[in-house]
Amino acid sequence: MRRSLSAHFCLPTLFFLRNASAFLAPASYAITPSTPSTSSLFSTADETAAIINESFVAPLHEIERRRNLAIISHPDSGKTTMTEKLLLYGGALQQAGAVRMKGEQRATQSDFMEMEKARGISISSTVMSFDYNTLHINILDTPGHQDFSEDTYRALAAADNAVMLLDAAKGLEPQTRKLFEVCRMRQLPLFTFVNKMDRPAMSPYEIMDQIEQEFGLETYPILWPIGDGERFKGVLDRIDNVVHLFDRGDRKSKAQVEQVPMDDLETLEKRIDDEELFEKLLEDQELLQELIAPLDMDRVIAGEQSPLFFGSAMTNFGVQLFLDKFCNMGTKPSGRLAKRKEEVKGKKAKESNADSGDDDEADELIAPDHGEFSGFVFKTQANLDPKHRDRLAYIRVVSGSFQKGMKVGHSRSKPGKKFQLAQAQTLFGSDRESVEVAYPGDVIGINNPGNFAIGDTLFTGNEQIAFPGIPSFSPEKFAFIRNPNPSTYKSFQKGVDQLLAEGAVQSLRQRNDDGGGPLILAAVGQLQFEVVQARLKSEYKVDSDLEAIGYTLARWADGGWDAVDKADADGKLFGIMIVQDRWQRPVLLFRNDWKAASVAEEEKYLELKPWSKPPMFE
Repeated sequence: MRRSLSAHFCLPTLFFLRNASAFLAPASYAITPSTPSTSSLFSTADETAAIINESFVAPLHEIERRRNLAIISHPDSGKTTMTEKLLLYGGALQQAGAVRMKGEQRATQSDFMEMEKARGISISSTVMSFDYNTLHINILDTPGHQDFSEDTYRALAAADNAVMLLDAAKGLEPQTRKLFEVCRMRQLPLFTFVNKMDRPAMSPYEIMDQIEQEFGLETYPILWPIGDGERFKGVLDRIDNVVHLFDRGDRKSKAQVEQVPMDDLETLEKRIDDEELFEKLLEDQELLQELIAPLDMDRVIAGEQSPLFFGSAMTNFGVQLFLDKFCNMGTKPSGRLAKRKEEVKGKKAKESNADSGDDDEADELIAPDHGEFSGFVFKTQANLDPKHRDRLAYIRVVSGSFQKGMKVGHSRSKPGKKFQLAQAQTLFGSDRESVEVAYPGDVIGINNPGNFAIGDTLFTGNEQIAFPGIPSFSPEKFAFIRNPNPSTYKSFQKGVDQLLAEGAVQSLRQRNDDGGGPLILAAVGQLQFEVVQARLKSEYKVDSDLEAIGYTLARWADGGWDAVDKADADGKLFGIMIVQDRWQRPVLLFRNDWKAASVAEEEKYLELKPWSKPPMFE
């Protein structure tokens, strides 16, 4: 009997996942196949001018050659190391970095913040873009620690594919289970890479059973391991029926590989040089052929089957094989459902907004080959270049082509208002390079003067387009933040504002506070508070004091302020703190789950929810 997933989730998380699917699920979209282009992301001035003179439509061959991949895992499963090795084999790095540096080792490309280097963990999601053969690849390296789950979920909103990294010795772990459920809600094709085969590992069959029993997800082994730990020899590529035997060498460089056809048994036995492993390989091959259902890419795209790989990112075993298979099997950019309305100004705009009511349901597919540009902000970042105190908004291009200097509408600005995107950068960790043109599936960074927030939509054309906002989780830690040094007021305020805009933590204020009262920081975990204080100190040169508040969860009251006032007047909110979020919507802070559940059950008119979503239009 399959175990219930609910055993691994708190009720608020399950509620969030089940109700956030309107944003999370991309729409499937088929593009007529065309010959992939070998051109890079960057276009010549003549090519750019030709595109601008025609329209914002993206060339089909450029859409065809885009692939993006989010890497998810429980902490310490080797996710950032895997990212580095994909960059190494993709030709984007000459030497892979180390998560924890020793001696002459270089730092990883994706973990570039000082706190990430010191602790050896990913705190923020990172984007790396590079060309590989005829394809353009965007890799999103995400935090594994549960305190930074929100950043991971935002990155998954921008992804079309995901790879779930498992520790071969541990199998499925708590954070892996949570992230898998998000991938399922987003209907993302999910690849599975069982890492750290160079250490003692669980049986491959046991890992397959675990995935199927807990997730109801069938796996199809593509790379099958030969041994584990010190006896890990290599992998069998079941697609090409070739064994790849690896030599242990320099972990920073590409592994030396010998390929032996599976039907060349004499050479294979000699090269494996381990009778037990050789016999087991033959037995496994026959068993897998007889018992495992064939690979079905339609089922993979539907999230019903997961291609399964075994290897070791640390020792470079199987990484390039995975990259090559992903390039062949990964899905192209998909469309997104959005809400669309005609751009009108003045009195007509007010009437249009009044007529639209509160219907924020996305109901129209914006396909990659749509005639206008559209994209959404899934991340903002301050101080990628500390010398210039810059701010970037990370945009996932959904449709059309981005063109340098273009003017775009903004979903939360007044109808008719346009912003000129004077420049944009492709991203490679903290490194950036200017880009003239970008296409669906690409992630670009644009300068953010403070107008663009997470979940915002940018678009061209005469109709406003808004993709559903990215939901926020119920925080579990709350604290007042104060500046102990009045002389640093401006720097302190700037730092707090920019970190809040990044979504490093959420912010709350007491009711009717227009900004003059104490600010409340709200976080999923304690480590988020530590990151905020560390970044205020290192990036803005200011100290900060935190005063914890004794509440453990938040609920948004979708019934509105009238409902909150009624419950408060009736004495139903005793011991509950009433605050407001950045949109001035009512939020109730509870000391325990029991009280929150009791109020939600008895005062249904409050419409309490453990997650929130920003408005699509303003």
